[in-house]
Amino acid sequence: MGLIYANLSLGNPRKEDMKKLDVQCLVDTGAMWMCIPEHIVIQLGLQELEKREVTTADGKKHNCSYVGPLLITFENRSCYAGALVLGDSVLLGAIPMEDMDLVIHPLKRLLSVNPESPNIPAGIVK
Repeated sequence: MGLIYANLSLGNPRKEDMKKLDVQCLVDTGAMWMCIPEHIVIQLGLQELEKREVTTADGKKHNCSYVGPLLITFENRSCYAGALVLGDSVLLGAIPMEDMDLVIHPLKRLLSVNPESPNIPAGIVK
């Protein structure tokens, strides 16, 4: 399938006067959470909420900061999430993708809003 990248806007909803950051992220359906590097935490003035233990693809365990709240915007969709402080680039995981009702087009290597609900996010709640 190859790698899929998307452009997002990230903001701190506790500091509405602070400018949002436009970033390119790696879209990863195999990851659950949003991951952001330390320099974005600093630029947005995000607060550490707690520490979390995570296991990376190489099987190693890491103790990471979990920060938030983080406002994530993609096209006409947005959500609020926490983020793990990990790595040197932004990674968009499955939880915020589901929250914004986004879909991946593997052949086009593209992230988009769900064409079945183009105006507002939809989801199943049972």
